[in-house]
Amino acid sequence: MLGLDRKDAVLLVLVAILTLCAPFILNPFPASSSLAQFNAGYPDLMQRFVIFGIFAIGFNILFGLTGYLSFGHAAFLGVGSYAAVWMFKLLTMNVLPALILSVIVSGLFALVIGYVSLRRSGIYFSILTLAFAQMSFALAYSVLTPITNGETGLQLSLNDPRILGQSMADDGGIPVTSLFGMEMRATEVLNLGPWQFQFSVGYYLCALIMLVAFYLSIRIFRSPFGMMLRAVKSNQQRMNYTGLNARPYTLAAFVISGMYAGLAGGLLACMDPLAGAERMQWTASGEVVLMTILGGAGTLIGPVLGAGFIKYCENIFSKINDGVLHQWFAFLPDGIEDLLVTIVHPFVGKGWSLTLGLLFMAVVIFLPGGLVEGGQRIRNLFRRKGANASDAEADAAKQQTPAE
Repeated sequence: MLGLDRKDAVLLVLVAILTLCAPFILNPFPASSSLAQFNAGYPDLMQRFVIFGIFAIGFNILFGLTGYLSFGHAAFLGVGSYAAVWMFKLLTMNVLPALILSVIVSGLFALVIGYVSLRRSGIYFSILTLAFAQMSFALAYSVLTPITNGETGLQLSLNDPRILGQSMADDGGIPVTSLFGMEMRATEVLNLGPWQFQFSVGYYLCALIMLVAFYLSIRIFRSPFGMMLRAVKSNQQRMNYTGLNARPYTLAAFVISGMYAGLAGGLLACMDPLAGAERMQWTASGEVVLMTILGGAGTLIGPVLGAGFIKYCENIFSKINDGVLHQWFAFLPDGIEDLLVTIVHPFVGKGWSLTLGLLFMAVVIFLPGGLVEGGQRIRNLFRRKGANASDAEADAAKQQTPAE
């Protein structure tokens, strides 16, 4: 199917089902339930799941295949956002031209940075990419203010020309982003008993783009180009001894990865037409590294799982405050209730990053292959149990068979 073998096709179909059915899967608890706090099936968060999934998929093409660890990929995320917002300001509120420009501009930017940074490898490459990202952040924050609007961020206004679109909506406000008339913020709500499911145009656009990005990553992984990138990661020095020049391959991987990041940045701007320098900070670059390692670097679905896991923790655990904790433990005596709230308090709310850090440490120590390795261990455990049960049934059948 689509040039994929059976295993990859099944994986693609599985990701498609999970992505398209996310409004149902991520809303397991009734809206009136105290556990509704853990529901994640609302458009803004689901969009972040798939957008940062695209970001992590692109980063994995570089880090997972070549082993080159970049600490500056947030620069391409920010460049993509700025390019998209400028397209909204100057041309049209249609998201398609904005996304195309985001990919092109970020690809050119990645070509320049990659050409310089890939002259070194290892930790020196990582430091170079970090330096470029921090320079980009400084330029966007304070130097290139006519282009980036500095610390305020680049926003839309009623004075924008928009050659192919309206500068003002019918209600006198700023027009909203759309795709051929379908507004990105348009949402349909489905009520099924106590459950509430939301279906957003913006989310499904991001989801379809992520599926295309995931499919392309599979083709890259299975292509001769992907095999060359694996050879670079395995032993680049031996590869050079055979007469093969690795730099064109690593540069191509760097540019492709940067284009993925620019696409993610453009989608962020399409959902919320605002671009700020904070998207280019080193913390954003570190976040995509965590996503990839947590999910499973070098695997196909790992970065998507890691992105969803981190964004879930960031958006769900951070909203749990002392009031919510007191509601959870209200059935206990007052002294025990206060004690439990005191114990749990540092791990939620503003301290959600502590929980994420502990989970990341546990994964790195016990599951070096990330969440994908955890899934594989569970699958192998069930297979082993099934095989043992089959062997036991076979032995029992042999014992019941009369000897000839």
